[in-house]
Amino acid sequence: MHSVEEQVRELRRGADEVLLETELRTRLARGRPLRVKAGFDPTAPDLHLGHTVLINKMRQFQQFGHEVIFLIGDFTGLIGDPTGRNATRPPLTPEDIQANARTYERQIFKILDRERTVLDFNSRWMNAMGTAGLISLAAKYTVARMLERDDFHKRHKAGQPIAVHEFLYPLVQGYDSVALRADVELGGTDQKFNLLVGRHMQEQHGQEPQIVLTTPLLEGLDGVQKMSKSLGNYVGIDDAPGEMFGKLMSISDTLMWRYFELLSFRPLADIEGLKRAVRDGRNPRDVKFELAQEIVARFHGAPAGEQAQAGFIARFQKGETPTDLELLEIAIDGTSARLANVLKEAQLVASTSAAYRDIEAGAVRVDGEKVTNRALELPAGKETLLQVGKRKVARVTLRSRKAS
Repeated sequence: MHSVEEQVRELRRGADEVLLETELRTRLARGRPLRVKAGFDPTAPDLHLGHTVLINKMRQFQQFGHEVIFLIGDFTGLIGDPTGRNATRPPLTPEDIQANARTYERQIFKILDRERTVLDFNSRWMNAMGTAGLISLAAKYTVARMLERDDFHKRHKAGQPIAVHEFLYPLVQGYDSVALRADVELGGTDQKFNLLVGRHMQEQHGQEPQIVLTTPLLEGLDGVQKMSKSLGNYVGIDDAPGEMFGKLMSISDTLMWRYFELLSFRPLADIEGLKRAVRDGRNPRDVKFELAQEIVARFHGAPAGEQAQAGFIARFQKGETPTDLELLEIAIDGTSARLANVLKEAQLVASTSAAYRDIEAGAVRVDGEKVTNRALELPAGKETLLQVGKRKVARVTLRSRKAS
């Protein structure tokens, strides 16, 4: 049995805020398992390491014996989460939602204990609520309070449109906590407003308000912007072992410690020991090896982690040409394509402008040869090995849409 102090200390690891910690301690002291909820809208089929910061926190609660609810927002996905956006977000189709939800189910159990995880969908209660129930729900919150939310406030002040249905999103998310009788809700720092709406909704329905625990938004490989597939700075859960290992080795030595804190399952004392070792002269690269191998092993197994490290060393420290890369086929409109565009499509760079900068800097190689010509075009039908810097490599072939 873990003490309250032991649980709080570990649960605060990598957390941004706990609102309110005194309430968390009180509920833990009661000795019953807490109902811990985290919601995920199935907006894309693939999860990345940024998503796992929250899932890792769910795992910690599981290890302490609490009930974890992985809530798939198939109803809220129909609304479209406006969080952090300066324009109305297009809703997903029901078909998209169901397809993405199925992939979530497969991916989350690489971290969570399948036998101790409740998987639920908020359409279960929202579809049964009906129009009258939704109007009653909307009556429990004011427009003035809604406009206190940062992104709504900025859009309103700038004269940008806010659709009425966007106000429903935080209300429905808040009601999810009522339906599940949640003791704790987890979310990223950008979800704080919505999580607090959950507390308000529970009070309105005569329930004890949930504790809110927010986690940071993990920086992507660039170390600047949050990890995002659209920005190309992500590590996907389903990335191949070698690709995942190489991406993790590309992060800066400073960002490495952030990843250790938020992604590693190693005790904090071990991580502090690694920091001391680096200060005493150990090569940060060798410590990064440990991080990359741990993450790859989590999603692909220990042998894959060891093989990925051996492959990385052979490829980048011994100068060997990679032979285990999957061939990426890219469809193009003509019979050739600009190298910069191909680099972006292959996700070796975040944008074509970044590709041009890398080409001009001599950081790009095509079939092992350095190129500096911004206007270089690659022909369709030929397999090509592309490399950006020391660690980003891809095998591609271009296929003309006209020829298909």
